[in-house]
Amino acid sequence: MRRIFRHPVRLVPFGFLVPILIGTGLLSIRPATIEYQRPPFVTALFTATSALSVTGMAVNDTPNYWSGWGLLVITVLTQLGGLGILFVAALVILAVSRQLGLRNRLLVQAETQAFGIGDVARLLRRITVTVFACEAVMTAVVAGRLWTAYHYTPGRALWTGLFHAVQAFNNAGFALYTDGLLAFSQDPWVGLPLAFGAIVGGLGFPALFEAVREWRRPVRWAVATKLTIWGTVTLLTFGFVWVLLSEWTNPLTIGQYGMRGKALAAFTQVALSRTGGFDVINIDSLQEESYPLFVALMFIGGGSASTAGGIKVSTFFLLAFVIWAELRGEPDVSVGRRRVATASQRQALTVALLSVALVALGTVAVILLTEGTRFHQALFEVTSAFSTTGLSVGLAPSMPESGQLVLTLLMFIGRVGPLALGSAIALNTRHRRYRYPEEQPIVG
Repeated sequence: MRRIFRHPVRLVPFGFLVPILIGTGLLSIRPATIEYQRPPFVTALFTATSALSVTGMAVNDTPNYWSGWGLLVITVLTQLGGLGILFVAALVILAVSRQLGLRNRLLVQAETQAFGIGDVARLLRRITVTVFACEAVMTAVVAGRLWTAYHYTPGRALWTGLFHAVQAFNNAGFALYTDGLLAFSQDPWVGLPLAFGAIVGGLGFPALFEAVREWRRPVRWAVATKLTIWGTVTLLTFGFVWVLLSEWTNPLTIGQYGMRGKALAAFTQVALSRTGGFDVINIDSLQEESYPLFVALMFIGGGSASTAGGIKVSTFFLLAFVIWAELRGEPDVSVGRRRVATASQRQALTVALLSVALVALGTVAVILLTEGTRFHQALFEVTSAFSTTGLSVGLAPSMPESGQLVLTLLMFIGRVGPLALGSAIALNTRHRRYRYPEEQPIVG
């Protein structure tokens, strides 16, 4: 017990579990539903977990099932979940910095002085201001568009804009429309603000603050920032081209649009598929060759210390550099002009392999618990839950409660697991005073 309280970051799972239980209770009362009927416990638990873990996956028709009270609870849980993730990530960085030696702490302070190592209050305040400022801008643009172009009343336009802005920036995917955002797939004044909000929220505050501060000199970015920023650009570009090529003639997705419309819908969907969770095109009508792309995008996710899920962009591309160095026979893994520590390489490998194992086990469990489920459907749904994305091929609502509980557990693990695992690894580094003789086993 003393070891746990020595590193309070290890209490992160409990910090997320308590609001989930409170949210479940608030969603279990009659006023939470439109029909004034008490929802099933599993439905309330699933929705509360999905909201706080900023997933956005639903087992019912959100706008036609939950009342105004229920939607307000979902919005508050989403905002608390997003801020909680950012706050915990900030505290993890601060806690880890205190475990470093004096020389390394000075280096860390030199690299991170702009976002307040050693000044918790200023750091958390800056994160809060950034979140609310971005959400305010998104709300204003979307609400203004709904008011002027779609003739919404000012109150309805403001509530709709605010709800979707909170969902987008926090990389959740609850929507106030039965078909997601399909009705706005050709409207850049609605789709693009939400897409860019999801991208900014998914970068993570260390990468975001440093990129803004040193935008004229990207060569001076830290390795994590370079991996996050350039990795995000690479994934967006690659995914955009893939979707255009695979869905160009598909009349059920983007095939019926003109060239401009296809480009807009493809980019918006790819940007929101990395953990944003909104449907801009019919996900359950994709061509078969598109599913591997979306599964990969969801699994990779966004940046570290962000509202996004997945194994993180920096983890994925760091492993790519590890493979490249191994193929070239280089003794060190280098990114730019920086050598990556062996400990970081091992942590990236640990996170990636454990995530693969959890997705594989979850997929098998869903197939066994849900009759008639195809492999690609189960894999898509499980990856979406674990990566806290929220995209769905329509399987979750038709699953038995046992299957929905599996997805609930995966959402919880996918949200707090990487935080808890990363902090535990970083805070539990031990140095042995001896080393065993080295041996090279046969690999491959």
